[in-house]
Amino acid sequence: MGDLEIRPAAAEDIPAIVAMLADDPLGVLRESPEDLTPYLAAHARLSADPNQHLVVAVREGHVIGTLQLTVIPGLSRKGSTRSVIEGVRIHADERGSGLGTRLIEWAVEESRRQDCALVQLTSDATRTEAHRFYERLGFEASHVGFKLQL
Repeated sequence: MGDLEIRPAAAEDIPAIVAMLADDPLGVLRESPEDLTPYLAAHARLSADPNQHLVVAVREGHVIGTLQLTVIPGLSRKGSTRSVIEGVRIHADERGSGLGTRLIEWAVEESRRQDCALVQLTSDATRTEAHRFYERLGFEASHVGFKLQL
């Protein structure tokens, strides 16, 4: 992993990111890599927001991982800032290599640098391997999540 770079995602990284989002049992049902228009628009919004950190892991010029870190100022917990890790994906050829750990460690360190008191994430209930991965990294399954499709 010596030559690994974690950097902000650029517009030219979007095809590789979307391919990773779609290369997944859940993502294949909800992503559309054949039309990058909405993803490029989302990247423009993310890039304009200083509380959004869409990053890629790059080795030898190839995007091999990604995640989004959102920093959220708040009133609860005595006015604490928290962060949310979202959209963690590792290229199929890199799974099991330790790259996921490196990306999560980057997100935790960036959260500390941003003075966050808490790092949180959600994981689909069907992703039991991901749950074990996050627990190994010290995350606790402490909440029940809810969502409403709009």
